[in-house]
Amino acid sequence: MNKTVNINLAGIFFHIDEDAYGKLQRYIAAIRRSFAGVQGEDEIIADIEGRIAELFNERITEPRQVIRIQELDEVITIMGQPEDYAVDEDIFEDSASGDQKNYSSSRPGTGKKLYRDADNAYIGGVSSGFGHYFNIDPLWIRLLWVGLVIAGFGAPVVIYILLWVLVPEASTTADKLEMKGKAVNIDNIQQKVKESFDAVADSVKNTDFGKYGNQAKKGAGSFFSGLGATVMFLLRAIGKLIGVLLIIIGAATVIGLFVGLFTTGTLDLIGGEIIGYADILNTTTAPVWLVSLLFFFAIGTPFFFLFYLGLRIVSNNLKVMPLAGRLGLSGLWLVSIVALSVLGIKQATDRSFRGKTKSEKTLAIQKDDTLRLAMRGDDTFDINLYRSNDFVMQYDKDGERILLTRDVRLIVRSTDKAQAYLLIEKRADGPNAQKARDKADAISYTYAFENKTLELDGFLTTAVGNKYLDQEVRVTLYLPEGALLIADENTNSYHRNTTGYGDILDSGMEETLLRVTKNRLICSDCPEDDIEESSSEFSNEDSDWEQRNADNYEKPDWEDDDSN
Repeated sequence: MNKTVNINLAGIFFHIDEDAYGKLQRYIAAIRRSFAGVQGEDEIIADIEGRIAELFNERITEPRQVIRIQELDEVITIMGQPEDYAVDEDIFEDSASGDQKNYSSSRPGTGKKLYRDADNAYIGGVSSGFGHYFNIDPLWIRLLWVGLVIAGFGAPVVIYILLWVLVPEASTTADKLEMKGKAVNIDNIQQKVKESFDAVADSVKNTDFGKYGNQAKKGAGSFFSGLGATVMFLLRAIGKLIGVLLIIIGAATVIGLFVGLFTTGTLDLIGGEIIGYADILNTTTAPVWLVSLLFFFAIGTPFFFLFYLGLRIVSNNLKVMPLAGRLGLSGLWLVSIVALSVLGIKQATDRSFRGKTKSEKTLAIQKDDTLRLAMRGDDTFDINLYRSNDFVMQYDKDGERILLTRDVRLIVRSTDKAQAYLLIEKRADGPNAQKARDKADAISYTYAFENKTLELDGFLTTAVGNKYLDQEVRVTLYLPEGALLIADENTNSYHRNTTGYGDILDSGMEETLLRVTKNRLICSDCPEDDIEESSSEFSNEDSDWEQRNADNYEKPDWEDDDSN
C-alpha cells in the first residue's frame, strides 16, 4: 500500500502516489540541471511543467484518481529523457556560418490545433492561426476575409468576431507548438524559447535609434496636430448628434402630451368612453381636464427645455431664452408638481380603509341531496365567465353607465348544520371605515336557486359614481355533510383559491359527483380503484381548519386576508 501526495503542478492539483512523486521530482530536477544557466531557463521549465500537467489531465478520468508510475512513464516517454539530447550553450549562439543544429524531436509530432496567433496578428490573430492550421501564408486568409466582407455585405465580420471570441489564443510555448503541429516535448519547448529570445535580440541589435529618433522629432508635431484635429472633429460631430437626439426626444414628447391634453380635454367637455374610464379611476374631486393639464406642464416642461437645449447645440445663432420665459415655465412646472402631489395623496387616502357587508341565505339542500353549482352571465353585458379583478364600463338595461368587474371569489366548505346556506360578502375600499362599508353595500350582486340548482353571477356591478375602489364579492357555499355536489366547468377560475381560504373544492373536481364529508369532498362516481386517491387529492390539508370552521362565522383569522 503506497501513500499518496497532493501536488500543485502548473497551478493544477493532482493526487500522486509516493513512488511516482519521487520519480517525478528526480525527472524535473534532471531537467533543471540540464538547463542550468541557459538563457530563458525559467520559461523553459515553466512550459515543461505546464505540458506535464496537461498530459496528466488527459489521463485522469475521475477527480480522485491517483497518478501512478504507469501514467508518469507514459508522460516521460512523450516528453523525452534529459539524457536523450545534449543541452549546449552553443544553441543560443549563432555559429560562424549562421547554421544551427537541428534539435527537432525524433518522436512523431501531434496533430495541429487551432489557436489565434497573437504574435503575428493585425486584429485578433484569427487569420494567422488559420494560416498555421492549413499551412498557408496568412496573407491569403486575410485577402479571403476582405473578399467575403465585400461579397457578404459585412456579414462575415460577425463570423470573425465569433472566432475571435471562441478560438483560444496561443499564449504559452506549448500552445504555440501545438498550433504549428509540433510535439510538445522538451526539445521543441527549448527551441521555441530560443527563437523567442533570438527574435528579441535581433530586434534590439538592428534598431537604428538615431534614425528613429530623428523621425520621431519630425513626425511628433504633425502627428499630435492631426490627432488634435481628429479629436475635435469627433467631439463636434458627437455634440451635433446629441443635439439632434435631444430635439427629437423633446419635440416628440411635447407634441404627444399636447395631443393627449386636447384629446382628454375635448372628451371631458363632450363626454366619451375614454374619459369615462379615467373618471372611474379618479377618486379626487378634481376634473379630468385639470389633471391632464397638470400632467402636461409637469412632464412637458422639462422636455421642452431639453428640446431648446438641442436647438442651442445644433444652431450657434439661436438666442438665449429670456429670463422671464424661463422663470414662468419653471413656476408652472413647480405648481404642477405640488398640485399633482396633493391629488396623489388624496387618491391614496381614498383607499386607506377596507369595508365589507355580509348577507346569509338558507338553501333547501340537505343530506343526500344533490346540488348543481354553476356561474352565470347576463345577455345585457358582453363578458366571459372568468374571474378577474379588471373592470369595464357597461350600460345596463336602462341605458345607464355602470362599472362591472368579474372579481367574484367562490369558496365551498362543509358544515354540520342540517341545511346548506350561502354567505355573500361584499368588499370595497374607502377613505374611512363607514364610507368603505357604504361603497361595499352599493355593490349589486345576485344569484338564482331553483330545482336544486344554484346559479351565481360571475360578475358584480356598481354605479360609475362609486368609482373603482377594488370592489369584490366573496360567495361562500356551506354544504351539510352527506350532501352531493356537481360543480360546473365554468366555476373553475372562480374557486381557484389558496389553502388559506379553506376551500374544499379544488381545481379539477368539476363535472364529477362529489360527496361532502367533514372538511373534504370525495368523488362518488370515480372508478373504485381511484376513490382513495381522489379523496386524498381533493381533501383540504389545512390542520387548523376544524378549529376555524365555526358555523357562526365569527371572523376567523384568515377571513381578514384581502389578497386576490
